[in-house]
Amino acid sequence: MKIFTSKRILCVILAIITILTLPCSAASAEKKEPLLCEVLIEASAGTVIYGLNEDTPVPVGTMAKLMTTLLAAEHIEAGKLSVDDKLKTSSYANSMQGAQIWLMPGEEITVDELLKGVIIGNANDASVVLAEKIAGSEEKFVQLMNTRAAELGMKDTVFTNCNGYYDDDKQISTAADIAKLCAELAKHEFLREYLTCWRDFVRGGETELVNANEIVKSYKGIAGFKAGYTENSGYCIAAGAERDGIMYISVVLGCADKGDSFTEATRLMGTGFSGYTVFVPELPKDIPLYVPVKGGMVRQAAVECGKVRSVVLPNGAAGSVSAAVIMPEYVYAPLEKGEKVGEVHFMRNDKMMFAVDIVAAESAESMDMKNAIGIILKKLLTF
Repeated sequence: MKIFTSKRILCVILAIITILTLPCSAASAEKKEPLLCEVLIEASAGTVIYGLNEDTPVPVGTMAKLMTTLLAAEHIEAGKLSVDDKLKTSSYANSMQGAQIWLMPGEEITVDELLKGVIIGNANDASVVLAEKIAGSEEKFVQLMNTRAAELGMKDTVFTNCNGYYDDDKQISTAADIAKLCAELAKHEFLREYLTCWRDFVRGGETELVNANEIVKSYKGIAGFKAGYTENSGYCIAAGAERDGIMYISVVLGCADKGDSFTEATRLMGTGFSGYTVFVPELPKDIPLYVPVKGGMVRQAAVECGKVRSVVLPNGAAGSVSAAVIMPEYVYAPLEKGEKVGEVHFMRNDKMMFAVDIVAAESAESMDMKNAIGIILKKLLTF
């Protein structure tokens, strides 16, 4: 009887422990919802106009194909690859799952059709074919992807494969980093035809491609880019549009609804076009033409200013921009041509926006013993 009672008590205790731990186990297994991250930038200067969690690293899934596209474009424009080149499909490329154009091992396909497959059709197999051609293997190509990301200042981005379908939780980036990537993509004019195409065919019309980025169908001045979805990243879109020579890029990551992602991306771009102006400030008129030189063969050296970059301002705010010249009373020789001797500070509401260097437009040698003797002899001979 005692043994039965002890067993019964033990069973009750174990049941209670199981019940108490169930909520914790369920909570730990509960899927974490993607974080909504947004950014709006002006493409030429990279100015961030609006941001929401824009610097927070999050999974971006198939947005990785934007970097695959950029590297392919750079190889094409460098003459290392041609859109007419035919590439052979490897067994590894054929093994890709998810979105694909069903390439068979040994099948040959042009770079032009592969770009269509990647950009319009989001094809994982096409991405691998390009990656293997450019770098020899996907592993080496991923190294190129991460190196290029670092060069573009995408400091919070990590790529692990060329298509983003695999390692869904490890392809990490930020809305701001993706916007930088898109701004670089926009420099390759020949890509515009691919990036803005809604529907096309490859492999002799056998395979239809439909762009997931529905904005390309109707948005005025659309420059393209990409929309995608994975379980960890949620609905993501990077969209750009250009009007009157000005391009705005919006990135929305981690959206819970596909339609909402498109609505938000277009709303952000609309904010740029309707509420902001790209403005190039004028250099101040009091910039000196020369800087005095001490200890040199000449008493002064000509100076010149660097290029003034554009800034993005709310409509009507251009009058709030001022400029101040920062120059020393003199500089010491030797002075090299191109050497910085001062700055022009461009301010808005007493806050500096950026600075432009003032540099020497000519060199100035030091007045050493050899040069001094040469000057004295020249004067004596012409006396």
